[in-house]
Amino acid sequence: MPIEPLLILELAALGLATGFLAGLLGIGGGMIMVPFISAMLGVRGVAPGLAVKMAIATSMATIIFTSMSSVRAHHQKGAVRWDIVRALAPGIVGGAMVASLGVFSLLKGAALYFVFASFVAFSAVQMFRGKKPAASRQLPGTAGLLGAGGLIGFLSGLVGAGGGFVSVPFMTWCNVAIHNAVATSAALGFPIALANVAGYIVAGHGLHDLPPHSFGYLWLPALIVIASCSVLMAPLGARAAHALPVSKLKRAFAVVLIALALYMLGKGIAALGG
Repeated sequence: MPIEPLLILELAALGLATGFLAGLLGIGGGMIMVPFISAMLGVRGVAPGLAVKMAIATSMATIIFTSMSSVRAHHQKGAVRWDIVRALAPGIVGGAMVASLGVFSLLKGAALYFVFASFVAFSAVQMFRGKKPAASRQLPGTAGLLGAGGLIGFLSGLVGAGGGFVSVPFMTWCNVAIHNAVATSAALGFPIALANVAGYIVAGHGLHDLPPHSFGYLWLPALIVIASCSVLMAPLGARAAHALPVSKLKRAFAVVLIALALYMLGKGIAALGG
């Protein structure tokens, strides 16, 4: 079945917008992608519970591509703490697999709407306040980093995010310089995305009622178009950040995120009732 031209245009617009905003404001694209992808799938007859799962999985898959370009730029500046990446990665992969292969499949779609709405609302409040967590200690030992990695991978798998909403505050709390924390979080996005996407594909294999061009829980048209467009626009957004009042833009965008959180909350209530 051919892909409708209108769908390609919608996905391209979403990819351009998320890529630009990610570069401009340093936000994860999943906060925007998931509500819109779930709405696009809903219009095409996909049940709400399945739509939100596919939106979360597809959003996560785009991080595989966007993280590679981001990490390259950070690595060239020597900002990535690869020692932290190596220490957190095993826990991240384990937590991600538990989320994507187990909990994600077992949770009802309505519950995922509520989880995602809570995540977006929390991120919006943090963005509006503009506060950074106070640094108070050093990084924990091997067991502590394994546990922290597991939590980052698990939470990321439930909401389709790259983990920066947990890993950056964790690292800055442990006295890692903010520019190193952001760069290292970008590098962690790759194993987070890879492990979760593998789980989403296996968990969604053989499901009935999947829309055309699906691979497990992944919706391939959205993945290909959004990833291509967002990779193009992220550098432009990063450049614009130096010319625009980013702190004011973040507060304005936080209001938009609250609206998206309320939308997802409403969808969750509707799915619960259905």
